[in-house]
Amino acid sequence: MERGSAMLALEDGTLFEGQSFGRAGEITGEVVFNTALCGYQEVLTDPSYAGQIVTMTYPHIGNYGVNREDVESARPQVAGFVVREVSTVASSWRASGELHRYLDEAGVVGISEIDTRALTRHLRTHGAKRGIISTLSRDGAALVERARGSRSMIGLDLAREVTCPEPYRLEAGAGPTTVPYRVVAYDFGMKQNILRMLTAAGCDVTVVPATTSGADTLALKPDGVFLSNGPGDPEPCDYAVEASRKIMDARVPVFGICLGHQILGLACGGKTFKLKFGHRGANHPVKNLATGHVEVTSQNHGFSVDPALFERPEFILTHVNLNDQTLEGFRHKREPVFCVQYHPEAAPGPHDSHYLFDDFVQMMANHK
Repeated sequence: MERGSAMLALEDGTLFEGQSFGRAGEITGEVVFNTALCGYQEVLTDPSYAGQIVTMTYPHIGNYGVNREDVESARPQVAGFVVREVSTVASSWRASGELHRYLDEAGVVGISEIDTRALTRHLRTHGAKRGIISTLSRDGAALVERARGSRSMIGLDLAREVTCPEPYRLEAGAGPTTVPYRVVAYDFGMKQNILRMLTAAGCDVTVVPATTSGADTLALKPDGVFLSNGPGDPEPCDYAVEASRKIMDARVPVFGICLGHQILGLACGGKTFKLKFGHRGANHPVKNLATGHVEVTSQNHGFSVDPALFERPEFILTHVNLNDQTLEGFRHKREPVFCVQYHPEAAPGPHDSHYLFDDFVQMMANHK
């Protein structure tokens, strides 16, 4: 593969020169890092990464290629991709292609041969930054100005951009329940493994667009409602916050993860804030306060719910991040509502938190 030069410029003036891979061109986005050792195809296709340039901290990416099974959406969702070294040879019996060709076909601009450790340390120290990858220009000052002029993640409603256009339905698999539970799942940027987990747990799932009203959801007479992960700032998603309040007022069981967790926090009267550099990876320790167990979790978020919510006695803190003590889960003391910030479907990641899907089914059973 012939590769040209490329440049990554951050809004604070930091520049990295490397080699182009994937599609030649220019792209802006929020530059973040992911600490997973593998699972790059799941990362690339996670809609929660919309609008972001993702840096992989593991130095060698692409060695097992890509395949048709390990995707979390129909196409790569990242704005750009940054790696230390990219393998142009795929060595796996499951591989159906090479990473660089996959990104080129999907139109994703990538840069390799840069010091990703230095970039990660910079982002940890100074916070996530708007940035630009360019294979077209070497004018660092001009690229920095274009990065500064790109859209900020704060105040950005990306759920509207990645949600499904129309409702669709998936039937329960051969799960533990005799009669499937009817679940309405809000798609704010939902990963496919969430649907696999819900149907495996015995749920018939109707997936609806992010802007679906609470009234329309309740008209489907669900046994439970699921609020999915997704990209961007939760605060502009006022339509989802309003729908969640209406569903909770109807006392329908609700389970939320990631952006769904943040939306529930807002619907319950709380606030959210942007983390300095976010949590992204497959090895984040979270303590379950009910059991005392520490779960190794998969995470991908840049915002968090303000713990001031727990000044109100009706909410119970259930999970805490052991790296920075941020809120990772809560439930309502009386109503059938619970949520977590991390990704229990874990694609990629450990399976420590799969039990939460069974907890959701049990909550629906108890409510019935």
